Amino acid sequence: MVDSTQKFSNDLSKQTGPNDGSLQMNSILQSRYRISGILGVGGMGSVYLARDLRFPNVIRNVAVKEMLNMQADPALRELTLKNFGRESDVLASLNHPAVPEIYDYFATRDRAYLVMEYIDGKDLEVYVTQTSDFLPVEMVRKWAIELCDILGFLHTHQPDPIIFRDVKPSNIMIDKQGRVRLIDFGIAKPFQPNTQVKATLIGTEGYSAPEQYRGEASPASDIFALGATLHHLLTKRDPRVEAPFTFPERPIRVANPKVSPEFEAIVMKALNTERRDRYQSASDMKAALEALDQPAQASRIDLSAGSVGVTDEFAKVSVIKPLWTAKVEDEIRSTPVVYKNVVYIGTYDNNLYGFNVADGKPALKFATHDGIPGTPAISEEDNLILFGSEDHKLYAMDLRNHKVSWEFEAHGPIRSSITVAHSHAFFGCDNGYVYALRLSNGKRDWEYAAGIAVRSRPAVTDDRVIFGTEGGDLLGLDLGGSLKWRFKAKRAVTSSPVIHDKIAYFGGMDGHVYAVEVDTGWSAWKFRTGKPIVSSPTVVDNVLYIGSADGYLYALDIKTNGKDLWKFKTGGQIVSTPTFHNGAIYFGSTDKVVYSLDARKGQMRWQFETNGAVTSSAAVLGSTVFIGSTDKTLYALNA
Repeated sequence: MVDSTQKFSNDLSKQTGPNDGSLQMNSILQSRYRISGILGVGGMGSVYLARDLRFPNVIRNVAVKEMLNMQADPALRELTLKNFGRESDVLASLNHPAVPEIYDYFATRDRAYLVMEYIDGKDLEVYVTQTSDFLPVEMVRKWAIELCDILGFLHTHQPDPIIFRDVKPSNIMIDKQGRVRLIDFGIAKPFQPNTQVKATLIGTEGYSAPEQYRGEASPASDIFALGATLHHLLTKRDPRVEAPFTFPERPIRVANPKVSPEFEAIVMKALNTERRDRYQSASDMKAALEALDQPAQASRIDLSAGSVGVTDEFAKVSVIKPLWTAKVEDEIRSTPVVYKNVVYIGTYDNNLYGFNVADGKPALKFATHDGIPGTPAISEEDNLILFGSEDHKLYAMDLRNHKVSWEFEAHGPIRSSITVAHSHAFFGCDNGYVYALRLSNGKRDWEYAAGIAVRSRPAVTDDRVIFGTEGGDLLGLDLGGSLKWRFKAKRAVTSSPVIHDKIAYFGGMDGHVYAVEVDTGWSAWKFRTGKPIVSSPTVVDNVLYIGSADGYLYALDIKTNGKDLWKFKTGGQIVSTPTFHNGAIYFGSTDKVVYSLDARKGQMRWQFETNGAVTSSAAVLGSTVFIGSTDKTLYALNA
């Protein structure tokens, strides 16, 4: 594997060369380049910071890349020198603002030097390791678009297209102007369309596409590596320390819920192990990334036998208009709750809002210090609304005056929704704990160390507290917080369990719907969907409704061990939890549409298109459906 060599240090004097033959400070090359520091060290040499003495009246810094040619065999020496010269040839042929400009190339008996533009900035590996929180999603998307532009330029370069072959965070710089710059073209290679570049295994393990392990590379290989890079930036999980090609086992939004399902889908398409299933060009991927902030075209629906699919013709279904809308300042991903003519909703602009049910006029705006991803909970007996925030606090607000009655510091982001039962608030936290707090004063009765983030809302019965973990467990505790049983799924359980007739139903990121006995934790049955499940189930009249990332809403008969009664196809992933009301099911999809279906047959009643993915679930009061969208809007729709 090839290490990147152009790195930057805030303290150059602390760097040392790879061996005793390193250039000394103030040494001069070609009577022109005075060495002033070391920028990075690689296995074949170093990269130095130097001043170009041809410009005595100004300080013009350059980067000098050195290659040590220590081969004893003359033929190997010549080949090594030729390979290094190829990088200078590649760079010299390129004219793009993201590619470092080459100024000079020269060689001695045992060394060769490439003099190029000095990029003052930091590479993305430094960004991701030095940032305590996740990188801003929109910033990563902007970088991704620029990288697609760069790769598209390389892949269509004439007369010889170029495959970079080593896209990874350490080879991507952000300069002082905020521009993306691609560095280290040491293994970039010309590519003839309709052929494969054959070579030994080359690239960087974890980022390289499967075909590169077979010594093959094409433009699609760079697209895979870009996907791996984006996965690393968005999740902060380094693919070099994971088993190769296991990205689907580390879903982006499980690690970082601020990433939209659409963005995640783009990255995962780029990471497909089959070349034909990736984006066919960097420009195609760029277009998909740019479209994330554009309104989608109306969904095209075809009704047939209770199953709906995408077609070329609009279906004759009811398309409705909102009763009212309320704009907020950032995405709505949580579910609203309605209490005494006020609909409450938490948002990623850090606020809990209250809007009048009748006309959407503001009734409350309460600011926390970070996003509110979970659904608030109401305790009528205590006149409280409870909600958690990514600022690590759970807030209990008096519903009569909208003043905070108490707060609880959880020492970790709270992305779980809250369950109110037995005069307590039960919730999970990203710090790996589940808490039981007294509603009267917020005092902790107990905490249970699950050992990994808990984003599933606990289900509480007369003697059990049941919840899923991001480690793939469903845990059953007694009301005192002691573990009674553990059920192991294959992947994370973000879906919140629902209890019906002493069976806990939930979805798993492994794509299964599970039925587990509440008393023992034993499996009753399971049903497989096509992709991971984040949606939580709803059970009505022995029918379980649940959505999947495969785009289907499923209706399963729980009396026949999950027999598939019908399924409804949308144009995106379904993260939203279905809501049942008066014989109808309401839910949203990442295709930006809110759907209403006949619960018995799975046929569409109406659809409403928003301008963003709908991951929020619906709340229904009387004849009004309330649901949020990532387009920063809360909608009131006629049920």
